[in-house]
Amino acid sequence: MNLTQSQEVVVWPQTHYVYVERRGPFMPNAQQAWMEMHRLLPEVAAGNEIRAFFSLYRMSPPVYRAGVSVAVKPAALPAGLSYELFEGGRYERFTLVGPYTQMAEASGKVWQLAAEQKFALGDGFAIEHYVNNPQTAAAEELITEILLPVE
Repeated sequence: MNLTQSQEVVVWPQTHYVYVERRGPFMPNAQQAWMEMHRLLPEVAAGNEIRAFFSLYRMSPPVYRAGVSVAVKPAALPAGLSYELFEGGRYERFTLVGPYTQMAEASGKVWQLAAEQKFALGDGFAIEHYVNNPQTAAAEELITEILLPVE
């Protein structure tokens, strides 16, 4: 697994975020949330400039949001989608290069490193930012940033 082992502090900007939310165990809910998001994506794209794909999640209680950033607050959304002006903030960034099938292992490793190195974690959402497009990049070249909120 090609995962950066040293952290880097970055600032995630305030972002207009359109998403599908699921609560409960991550493994089934993350996949279901993304399937629903992709099903609704053409309707979102019809009236909005999509800028990035990313998920927001909390470990306890488990909440997973699959979504996209858009240029401005949407005037209307299809049923099943929510909107939030995500405030962003300071994050420890780790980067995975490789297929999405490695995400569970990579995320586990990042949280383990945070515990071992005693990061001053904040109580906000963690982020998985999907930097490039899986439709145009080979699986082994996919780049995913895993960002943990810090104080």
